[in-house]
Amino acid sequence: MLFNRQPSLHRMSMMGHTVRILPGHTFRFNLPVCTPPYNADFDGDEMNLHIIQKEEARAEARIIMKVQEQIMSPPRFGGPPIIGGIHDHITALFLLTHGNPPRFTAEETMHMLSYVDVPGMPQAEIVDGKKYYRGGRDIFSLILPKDLNLRFTSKLCSSARERCEYEDDPADKEVVIENGRMVHGTIDEAAIGPFSGIIIDKMFRKYGPEETAKFIDRMTRLAVGFISLRGGFTTGISDYDIPESAVARIDEISQEAIERIDRLIDTYRQGQLQPMPGRSVEETLELEILSETGKVRDESGKIASQYLGLSNPSVIMARSGARAKMLNISEVAGMVGQQSVRGGGRLNRGYYGRTLPHFRIGDMGAMAHGFVKSSYKQGLNPLEYFMHSIGGEGRALWIPL
Repeated sequence: MLFNRQPSLHRMSMMGHTVRILPGHTFRFNLPVCTPPYNADFDGDEMNLHIIQKEEARAEARIIMKVQEQIMSPPRFGGPPIIGGIHDHITALFLLTHGNPPRFTAEETMHMLSYVDVPGMPQAEIVDGKKYYRGGRDIFSLILPKDLNLRFTSKLCSSARERCEYEDDPADKEVVIENGRMVHGTIDEAAIGPFSGIIIDKMFRKYGPEETAKFIDRMTRLAVGFISLRGGFTTGISDYDIPESAVARIDEISQEAIERIDRLIDTYRQGQLQPMPGRSVEETLELEILSETGKVRDESGKIASQYLGLSNPSVIMARSGARAKMLNISEVAGMVGQQSVRGGGRLNRGYYGRTLPHFRIGDMGAMAHGFVKSSYKQGLNPLEYFMHSIGGEGRALWIPL
């Protein structure tokens, strides 16, 4: 049968599925197929199901439209896999392979592998009379083809030049798979995620759609098995707690930035601001102010990040690529920063000579044009909230356009 979610924006918005009769009245299908290709979520989305009548149409759906044939996106998207592990799949396999947890008990190993159809077990060892199985990378290797060889940089270490600060072993900067055995690195979005999954891309090109579909199925099941073993994975507002000294330091640098901006405005009004090449004096002032607000937001993010390490669930999700980015975390814990509209400019339109009646006419300062020095956790004051709403509305408008 065919499944379709509207709007049908690309080829993968309508795909062929094999039916399995299950109890209940809800259509269910594999999670990696749900989110990236159909762009579906679970807040009331509706989909259409088409039962194919003629044998010719069934053959066409089976050969051309079946989900396994849509793993790789069309060339206009750049050709990477559009189906892969998402959210908890990435988080779980990141935790399973990062630092290569040395061993698991027989009970733990059996729990994980009970979710997966694999032919064997990892190498066992006896410690103090008790049976253990080799670490997380060996367990992940069970779902890899035995002749797979691959080397690439993980997302976790993508910005590292020489040594990766998040790995104890320098060799773990790269994910290294030799003859189907993972020997170095960490599995994250770069390895198994949609639009970037290097392992999925390699397997599709080398082994074809059927084997790749089996790998995705085993990979997601192994992830669920591991994450259920550790009692789940959750996040909360306490993930963004930073010391009062850090909050005070962020307040201090934000006030310093506001004062620097005020000095820039005074220099402009005195006619002493030198224009940048190819820019007017007014454009130069705006660019200098945007540079100051960008620097202070980045600095606040660095201050907050000092207290939010890889043991933090939200940081794990951001660093692994499972969900969000470190910028989002710095906005919650540190500072929201400058709001912008129409290509990155400050908020300028509103009332005559000012953005809101709360400010003096001609006020060019940071706060009068959308600088938000509060964090989401701390809470925005009414003026900051209104400025943030303007920036958010602009983004919401341009996405559908």
